[in-house]
Amino acid sequence: MAGNTSARRSQQERTRATTGALLAVARELFVSDGFSSTSLDAICARAGVTRGAFYHHFSNKEHIFREVYAADQKELGLIVRRAFQAEEDPWDGMAAGCRALLEASLEPAVRRVTLVEAPAALGWSVMRDIQAGCKEQMRRGLAIAVEAGCIPDRPLAPVTSLLYGGIRESALDIARAQDRHTALEDSLTQLGLVLAGIAGRPRPGCAHKNVAGDGPTPEVNAPDRPE
Repeated sequence: MAGNTSARRSQQERTRATTGALLAVARELFVSDGFSSTSLDAICARAGVTRGAFYHHFSNKEHIFREVYAADQKELGLIVRRAFQAEEDPWDGMAAGCRALLEASLEPAVRRVTLVEAPAALGWSVMRDIQAGCKEQMRRGLAIAVEAGCIPDRPLAPVTSLLYGGIRESALDIARAQDRHTALEDSLTQLGLVLAGIAGRPRPGCAHKNVAGDGPTPEVNAPDRPE
């Protein structure tokens, strides 16, 4: 029994190693050459595997691109979570997470995979399904901010869609801008104002904190919800 368990573990380790190598190589090629110009032969050759070994793990080039894209989205989610958790105040954490999502989406390799290649390779429906986890993470962050009294209570589904969709669309605009640095700074400034609006404040900051220069924090009532 011990021998069978060791054999299964070794096989699983070899599978993970091969899959990891293929994903790493594929990502490098997708970033450098683009999805359409990357061939399965090039992926297999650089990874040092046969086509048969490739097809044992992935059904086609679209499949491996989808896994590369999903891995990038998972990493973006981790970056956002770390930014959120680094702040003591939940609304400061939300702001930090939103900024981190926008900035990380524009890292050159991530930008090429997620913003340039993915729309043509996967289509918006598949992309949206893969992004669902990151979007849900944002909704949970908003819920935590509501519970902490940082922002007024309100229906979170539309707020999440508007905020998440706006950040993703801004990332696309910045990626296509001639001066990405200026476009990023402008977008971050406007993001701060959007978040201030959600928090019901004239300036960026948490609704239950009196930011210097704001004067007394106005009380903002949440819209009535139907029973």
